[in-house]
Amino acid sequence: MQILCIEAIVLNLPMRRPMKMAGVVIYQAENVVVKITSTCGLVGWGEAASAPTMTGETVQSISAAVEYLAKHLHGTELDLAQLTQQMKSWLYGNTSAKAAIDMAAHDLVGRKLNKPVHALLGQTMRDSVQVLWLLGTGSKASDLLEAQTKYDEGIRAFKIKVGIDPVEIDMDRARAVRDLLPSDAWLCADANQGWQVKDACRFVHEAGDCLKFLEQPVHGEDLFGMSQVCTASKTPIGIDEGLHKLADLTSHQHANAASGCSLKTIKLGSLYEVLRAGEWCAKHSWGVNLACKIAESGIATAAVLHLGAVLPTLDWGVSLSNQYLAADVISNTLEIREGYALIPSGPGLGITVDEAQIRHYQRKL
Repeated sequence: MQILCIEAIVLNLPMRRPMKMAGVVIYQAENVVVKITSTCGLVGWGEAASAPTMTGETVQSISAAVEYLAKHLHGTELDLAQLTQQMKSWLYGNTSAKAAIDMAAHDLVGRKLNKPVHALLGQTMRDSVQVLWLLGTGSKASDLLEAQTKYDEGIRAFKIKVGIDPVEIDMDRARAVRDLLPSDAWLCADANQGWQVKDACRFVHEAGDCLKFLEQPVHGEDLFGMSQVCTASKTPIGIDEGLHKLADLTSHQHANAASGCSLKTIKLGSLYEVLRAGEWCAKHSWGVNLACKIAESGIATAAVLHLGAVLPTLDWGVSLSNQYLAADVISNTLEIREGYALIPSGPGLGITVDEAQIRHYQRKL
């Protein structure tokens, strides 16, 4: 199956409400959708969110990188086994752009073979994954209200955004949410690199016992600081902004700087690389959270669900993000039952993309 055309489409999607986290408030989603058309007329879809502080990529740079890679891929035979290495050889970095192309390629091949993407990736380990709901309203009262509402809807896993206010306020909010939730629910926290080491150590010492894990308390490049936090903490510490390649897992392990991680396609560059990272985590008994970036649409969300079906371990939940959007670009609903998202079973990503919606929210560069 040959590639006829690859198109990068920049979108601005509205949020249900702003999402507040350390260093940024997200008012709208700025994403790039990739459409691959084959010579046989089939189409595959992929997506990546812009994340300047995480991957260094904006919608402008993602779009430009997709167009650059498209010149190399135009007219070639699509080979999933070679695609990741091919793109690495043609262009350094730009993992979000590569991830969006790789996602679209898997969707396309799955549609061609009439198989779901997870069947292309490996053995199916589960048919549903636990949804991890983000609490980032910016206020204690609103976080408590949202936590109660979502618990009543069946959600049992929550992640509270910290690293925004003084550490005393973060500790108070985390404890208040934990006290609100019944014993069958669990809570973690994500500081998004927002603390100094002393504040992170104080948080884990005084409030860490109410968490399942704490994500990226200090700067992603500060392995020594992360190690200090790990030493001070009885709560598992995970990396997110500190993970961009498989070697980062090893470096954090050797420095005793983490015992788990958040895996994202935009950081690692392909579904295959996420799967490799998940296999490393299983081998070394690391906790695994699988995540979309705030806020990707149902396209990237479906891809993450397919990864969730095949990862060896997935004990820290899955952070989906299309549920925070006021409008999506798929017309079929990704089903959530009693706090678990079902893995799509249709061919490719198992979604129906509404191209009229994509064109409606398309942003011209």
